[in-house]
Amino acid sequence: MPQDSNHDAIGMIAGNGIYPATFARAARSAGVGRLAAAAFHDETEPVIEELADAVSWMRVGQLGKMIKFFKGEGVTRAVMVGQIAPKNLFDLRPDMRTLVLLGRLKERNAESIFAGIGEELAKEGIELIPATTYLDDLLPGPGHVCGPRPGKRLPEDAAFGFKIAKETSRLDIGQTVVVRKGTVLAVEAFEGTNAAIARGGELGRGKAVVVKVSKPEQDLRFDVPCIGPETVRAAADSGVTAVVVEAGKTLLLGKEEIERLAGERGVTVFAYGEG
Repeated sequence: MPQDSNHDAIGMIAGNGIYPATFARAARSAGVGRLAAAAFHDETEPVIEELADAVSWMRVGQLGKMIKFFKGEGVTRAVMVGQIAPKNLFDLRPDMRTLVLLGRLKERNAESIFAGIGEELAKEGIELIPATTYLDDLLPGPGHVCGPRPGKRLPEDAAFGFKIAKETSRLDIGQTVVVRKGTVLAVEAFEGTNAAIARGGELGRGKAVVVKVSKPEQDLRFDVPCIGPETVRAAADSGVTAVVVEAGKTLLLGKEEIERLAGERGVTVFAYGEG
């Protein structure tokens, strides 16, 4: 990938977790000269101050402030990195620009809101780029990723869970399911991935498998499926034996820590699909 000009700043819409820091470091390695981060109170990790050239702290819902900040920093491309807690999406204190955006949405879910933000950025000459930009090495191909070697039954559980999770994600319920021997133990919804893992793992009694997929026709600009060290910890704490991700479409954030924890805690990480 060609190196970016110092004059072509990338704007980061920086949510929670380690995703923003992971992206920032990868972007620097790829030659990006300037990073401007829109950070959110009670969401974004403070380390963003050390990794970006300019940071503006705001509340979720201050779209006008974010656009003004990006334009002032010369941003022509922006990327959404890191989740915003679902409760914050539904506890917005919107500015006027966000109110207008929300007013024209038929559905108010994360996907429709993020797509609307992308449209508003485009009006100002700011392209929303894929959230996987510079992170190709964190998208595993099909097969065993780390942790113990897969058991004989895992491909069957992976295929079954994959089919179910594709359907629940198509219905915009959740992208993660917990299964055991052809039975669905838990489906992720508003509570989030780790809570679903805990619920399913308890029912699975040490033989449950977590499967996480991308949505059909996934918009890579936002809501790209990810797992991190906390996913492996949640699985191990809940007695889950394996975490299955969709090959080529799921980011491993904190990859070295995932590999260490999977080995130590005995959780198989496996990528299913064509990649």
